[in-house]
Amino acid sequence: MCGIAGFYSNNGHFSETDLQQMTNVMLHRGPDAAGFYTNPAKTCGLGHRRLSIIDLSAAANQPMFSQSGRYVMVFNGEVYNFQEIQAKLNIHPRTTSDTEIILEAFEQKGVEFVHLLNGMFAIAIYDIAEHALYLFRDRLGVKPVYYYNQDGNFAFGSEIKSLLQPAQLKKNLHVYKPAVRTFLYAGYIPEPHTIYGQINRLPAGSYAIIKNNKTEIGSYWKPGKKIKPIANSDFNTAKKELKELLTTSVRYRMISDVPFGTFLSGGIDSSAVTAIAQSISNQPVKTFSIGFKEAKFNESEYARKVSEHLGTQHHEFIVTENDALELIDKMMTAYDEPYADSSAIPTMLVSKLARKYVTMTLTGDGGDELFLGYGAYDWAKRLNSPLFQLLRKPIAAALSQAGNKYKRGAGVFNYKNSGRRKSHIFSQEQYFFSEYELDELVTAGYKAEIIFNEDFERPGRRLSAAEEQALYDIKYYLKDDLLVKVDIATMQFSLEARSPFLDYRIVEFALNLSEDLKKKGDVSKYLLKEVLYDYVPRQFFDRPKWGFSIPLSKWLKTDLHYLIDKYLSEERVIQCGVVKPEKVKRLLTRFAAGEDFLYNRIWALVLLHKWMSEHAAN
Repeated sequence: MCGIAGFYSNNGHFSETDLQQMTNVMLHRGPDAAGFYTNPAKTCGLGHRRLSIIDLSAAANQPMFSQSGRYVMVFNGEVYNFQEIQAKLNIHPRTTSDTEIILEAFEQKGVEFVHLLNGMFAIAIYDIAEHALYLFRDRLGVKPVYYYNQDGNFAFGSEIKSLLQPAQLKKNLHVYKPAVRTFLYAGYIPEPHTIYGQINRLPAGSYAIIKNNKTEIGSYWKPGKKIKPIANSDFNTAKKELKELLTTSVRYRMISDVPFGTFLSGGIDSSAVTAIAQSISNQPVKTFSIGFKEAKFNESEYARKVSEHLGTQHHEFIVTENDALELIDKMMTAYDEPYADSSAIPTMLVSKLARKYVTMTLTGDGGDELFLGYGAYDWAKRLNSPLFQLLRKPIAAALSQAGNKYKRGAGVFNYKNSGRRKSHIFSQEQYFFSEYELDELVTAGYKAEIIFNEDFERPGRRLSAAEEQALYDIKYYLKDDLLVKVDIATMQFSLEARSPFLDYRIVEFALNLSEDLKKKGDVSKYLLKEVLYDYVPRQFFDRPKWGFSIPLSKWLKTDLHYLIDKYLSEERVIQCGVVKPEKVKRLLTRFAAGEDFLYNRIWALVLLHKWMSEHAAN
């Protein structure tokens, strides 16, 4: 896991100093080594910060040249099947790193080499002979690539902050107003957009070719296109296949020359990953969990039970409010743009603590989206019902007059149109602003369209409302919220995170699994649980699902209230000019009066106004 940066420009727009600053600002992503390349004409540059995981020798440092000397590469991530690619293409490497195999595979196969790769990756390859730059991003978008492309000047980096280093680039940036409205709606900004109009994300499953000051972006993998006409509905064959896929995926991700462990929350997904890892390992796997002293937010006892049953070397950290509050400022600045998923805070906490023992960890990310684990999928089914569609407005009106729990439900029923239903369900499940609320809240200058595109490519078979909602989550929430959260939170502490569920083979398997095997009656993640129960007793999981969260509502009324005072004052709100001060004042009054479900709306406003105060002038 590393940080990469670079530029391509034929008019001398960037310098070697720019490249060094773009790269070294990401020291946290790669503290073990730094490397730089610029071609003689100074028209292309590549920078790399290394976190050594495979082949710890200096020979595996980057930028790395191909054996022919024609290509030079920087790379962030891991390609797990590199040894098989090496054998298939008869590559004779000088190192034991996956980096060299990737580079030699590209030399043999060109752009099509990307189909051979199983892993998480952001790859930049410069063709010295043709003066062409190639970028590749993994299928699920686990590893990020941000880029700037204006007037023949192209720059890229693993984080937005990398692109803020060249002064001549930074002065050209402005706030992308549709992203502001979308952030208040969802709590994050979806690809290919960012908060800046001139900085984009390379889409997941895509490549870019930059040559002669022209940029071509193409797609090589989309989840919807992997859906087949007939779903797998046979329990026995499906369970066997899933177990085999998970085992090979975990085995791949255990390849490491440094100590590793797993994040173990005690939930289904992390327990499955940990159980399989322990079944493969010849020694106790290191496991890490955190809990809060507030019982409602403490699931550490469940992780402890799973650990004791599996025989892992468990590290349990019970954190105080002060431990979490100390990371608030770091969380609010680490993401480079407004980002409101407060579970980044416990993710940072467990990453910070795990890094004392390991350099790499496995996570359970992806299990809910692939196997229908979220309550949003039940809402999708309800709202797709003709009866609910007919009565949803009266139902919303009635619920809005009841208690807090029902007021929240009223928001889910009250969407503008069916074309925005998927994103609306997510928005209201996460307690953010609805489109109706935003129409009243934002000023005239920010009345832009929400930038989610819910018109997916046509899949191979008709999907249910729940399956469509899950596909939406794979395309947006998983990639642009959860994976961003984990990438930034872990890399702040130079910790690599690997996600076995996001092996593209498992994703394609799940996309073609019958809905009845994902949810059976009231049992969500049915098939995945049946695999897990081969390792851990089912009674361990006989409890309600609880997310990885913090008591944010309470903190905004106590320890974090200073953020409201500082960033949502009438003066600050007027200065930023995004939302109407009288609407913010009314929202805060309702929150203080007991409408606790408004906490994420307030949190989003705090983060937005903090970011706008510090960056919008740029």
